[in-house]
Amino acid sequence: MAKPVFLGRRIRALRLRLGLSQAALARQLEISPSYLNLLEHDRRPVSGALLLELARVLDVDLRTLAADSDAELLSNLMEIFSEPLFEEHPIAAADLAAFVGGHPEIARAVLRLHQAYGATRGSLETLGGQLLDDQQDLGDLGALDRARLSSEQVSDFIQRNGNYFPALEAEAERLLRATGPGEADHDGDLFGRLARHLEAAHGVRVRVRTVGEMRGAVRRFDPERRELQLSELLRRGSRNFQLAAQIALLGSTAVLDELTLDPKLTGDESRALARVALASYFAGAVLMPYGPFLRAAEAERYDVELLGHRFRVGWEQTCHRLTTLRRPGLEGVPFYMLRVDLAGNISKRFGAAGIRFPRFSGLCSLWNVHAAFLQPGRVRVQLSRLPDGHTVLAIARTVQRHSSGYQAPDAPYAVGIGCDAADARRLVYADGIDLDNAAAAVPIGITCRLCERADCTARAFPSLGGPLRIDENVRGVSFYAPVGR
Repeated sequence: MAKPVFLGRRIRALRLRLGLSQAALARQLEISPSYLNLLEHDRRPVSGALLLELARVLDVDLRTLAADSDAELLSNLMEIFSEPLFEEHPIAAADLAAFVGGHPEIARAVLRLHQAYGATRGSLETLGGQLLDDQQDLGDLGALDRARLSSEQVSDFIQRNGNYFPALEAEAERLLRATGPGEADHDGDLFGRLARHLEAAHGVRVRVRTVGEMRGAVRRFDPERRELQLSELLRRGSRNFQLAAQIALLGSTAVLDELTLDPKLTGDESRALARVALASYFAGAVLMPYGPFLRAAEAERYDVELLGHRFRVGWEQTCHRLTTLRRPGLEGVPFYMLRVDLAGNISKRFGAAGIRFPRFSGLCSLWNVHAAFLQPGRVRVQLSRLPDGHTVLAIARTVQRHSSGYQAPDAPYAVGIGCDAADARRLVYADGIDLDNAAAAVPIGITCRLCERADCTARAFPSLGGPLRIDENVRGVSFYAPVGR
């Protein structure tokens, strides 16, 4: 026996789309309005003959009316509504099935809309990131809501402040004066000075623990036991850094609270993340005091490795500190900075020297920070030219995180800094480079979607700046690069 077919909601949806009353449709079907009402409320099944008549009168394909034809549509919509985008609006499978059954054309429209959304998402995100960067001073762009990402809000917070926080610089200088005569760790006893201060000022003792005891952490503060635990993985400079960061969290709470009142830090998560970033800034200012560090940087022509050895810090910490030298009247070279992993993900960025990094898309593959992975541990220098003619000197090197043992996977990343070519002569890295020869500079972009270099052989995606023209009979080095005829 054939299974009864109930198509009430679908019939009603198609009738309303055509603007027909029940009486008008009933006349065309040659049935009574009361019987049509029973059909639309699923109180009567649809016979085969009536199904054919419905398809003719409503001018639809039989598959549009057949119940089984929507199984794939329902499956597709269930996949769509399972995405994180709809986490705050969960939809039950039964409700979705009813929606598909009663409004199949609207369901198909939703599917087409999502397909269009997926096809254009990358382009819209790229353009949106550029728009937000260009319009961030317009005040009421909160409706655009900078992707609601805490990390994005903190990156923007640092960028708005030029990565310079004078209140934290003053706090760091007060701490150094209180802990001893030296301004930096030239005597090798900064750890002892900071540890003694932590115990005297906050009643907290420092303990170095094994990897197993730390359970994956490199720093853990136990407020009940008044104990700061540091991992044995940390080398001396990193131990000093983590110790100083904890002192900021315990002893500079008023300054941290005031700074994180920024109205564009809209959530608890972004404010908490900002506190961590500011504590790290404080730690860098303790290990590399502003005055001595700036004088050393100028004297050594910004040799990152040499500065790192002198102040007993790593490549990344030194690079980050160089971007903070913005004290009025005592400015250093304006540097940008970024950090990328092997997959090209940008996990840290600070724009300066006229550089703005992509917010969502991947960074141009011609940047030397990517090439740094080809020669791990070696400094790579590159004179680069942006599409607008702006030339920068870029310096990059890979960095290896402290290994937690033989079986721990390697997780290398690369850190790069750079400055305008006009300031490059102040850097040791400019020696032997013809800074005035713009033709010798490597042509780079920010991201493929926004780059106007149509002839770039490294292009991975077409530019949004113009139409895509493909000649199936001509193939260039890059699929999207035009070639001569």
